[in-house]
Amino acid sequence: MARIVNVSKGTTVAEHARKAGSFWARLVGLMGRRGLEEGEGLLLSPCSSVQTFLMRFPIDVIFVDREAKVVKVAPALGPFRLALGGRGARDALEVAAGTAARSETTVGDRLAVEDDC
Repeated sequence: MARIVNVSKGTTVAEHARKAGSFWARLVGLMGRRGLEEGEGLLLSPCSSVQTFLMRFPIDVIFVDREAKVVKVAPALGPFRLALGGRGARDALEVAAGTAARSETTVGDRLAVEDDC
């Protein structure tokens, strides 16, 4: 687990983020889950696009580049949708819908991953 913080705004984006670094972990992602609790997240790396085809709930997707700078925010992405991170997107953070707004995360912000010890 990791904590994701928005260092530009001094806010917490996800208190408990699971990392999905393997092909299978990224493919499965949040499929089959009933929802995400506030503070939960899934960090997909590498990942420049997200699909929600077999999901049951909306999510916010925050795409970041190699320097962890936010390049796109896809708010409240509903089930059976596709989001492309666009030019420079390397990783994607999936969080509960509304999290990007609550954490004031916008394009240009820098995020940091704080790993649990």
